[in-house]
Amino acid sequence: METLWFSLVAIMIAAYVVLDGFDLGAGIVHYCVARNEVERRLVLRSIGPVWDGNEVWLLAAGGTLYFAFPALYSAGFSGFYLPLMMVLWLLILRGVSIELRNHIDSPVWKPIWDAGFMVSGALLAVFFGAALGNVIRGVPLDASGKFFLPLWTDFGITGELGILDWYTVLVGVLAFTTLTMHGSLWLNLKTEGEMQARAARVARIAWGLTLVMTAVVTYVSFGVQPQIGENLAARPWGYVFPALALGGLTAAAAAARNARTAFLGSCAYIIGMLTSAVFGVYPMVLPARPVAAHSLTIYNAAAG
Repeated sequence: METLWFSLVAIMIAAYVVLDGFDLGAGIVHYCVARNEVERRLVLRSIGPVWDGNEVWLLAAGGTLYFAFPALYSAGFSGFYLPLMMVLWLLILRGVSIELRNHIDSPVWKPIWDAGFMVSGALLAVFFGAALGNVIRGVPLDASGKFFLPLWTDFGITGELGILDWYTVLVGVLAFTTLTMHGSLWLNLKTEGEMQARAARVARIAWGLTLVMTAVVTYVSFGVQPQIGENLAARPWGYVFPALALGGLTAAAAAARNARTAFLGSCAYIIGMLTSAVFGVYPMVLPARPVAAHSLTIYNAAAG
């Protein structure tokens, strides 16, 4: 039962990143893809019917954590209080930027909200990536299952930890390049003509950066979290998850030839990377560092 609920939470988080990820990515690249007012309205129109509905998956994942793994919910939402508040305000800024942009026809009003749309998308991508990096790296849980992290300390992964260090920043950069690629491929699918060509060009650049960052983050993750290698050695079938990510990234390179295949490949890549991370830390839901015995697992974090 614990594994089932762990899998359900992972599915909800993956669904959120795939679905809201192209919204965030569209915000990141809209200045590069859209060159005038008409094209910027097309970017917003492409995500308009779905962006707020996609966020429901994030709420569903949080609610499931509350009922299925209350110890994880308690520890995570208190320990990550500062970055969670920053994420909350960035989500508000993104929503306000989309909804208020067209309320006033002014040469000052619209650029302000366009900038908010881009900045909120970019920072959310980095913060979500850094959050994943913290879960893989581990946090300083004490014997009672509590912890607190400042935003940063000395950027090392030993000693006094912070939300941001060299590893979590690397994961944040990977998340940024991934969602940039994902959003570009979405616009490549939903637009035509010169705008579509620009989206494809941005997607190719983001694809190359994502390929490099994937290789770097994968390599260093095995050293940062030994549980990943142990799980793959004990359960070789788990290689299906990184294989899915690799296949999806390969398919995403087809932006200029087949927009739909490329976008679906990007979706598969994101799912493969997230499930690889989840498989890598299983059965832990929040690893502890430096005392591994304090880690929260699917067993000691589960509800009765």
